[in-house]
Amino acid sequence: MEHRISATDLARNLGDVLGRIRYLNDSFVVERNGEPVARILPFPGSGPVTVREALSAWGESDPDPAFAHDLKRSREERPSVKDPWGS
Repeated sequence: MEHRISATDLARNLGDVLGRIRYLNDSFVVERNGEPVARILPFPGSGPVTVREALSAWGESDPDPAFAHDLKRSREERPSVKDPWGS
């Protein structure tokens, strides 16, 4: 969503504006004396990722062959835990 903001308000609220650009994908037209002087947009490709996009990227990635081996080794090296409720 595009918002209009004065240069003074931008200076006072820069952190909030950058957060809205980053996390809400908002954009801003900066005005000085009521005239637009700049537009601030999210950096391309840096916006929020949907769950669908994340799952798609995960499904397309190549598995690390050493990962399964590392998981198996970590399970084997983990000390056994006694059942505290067992007698």
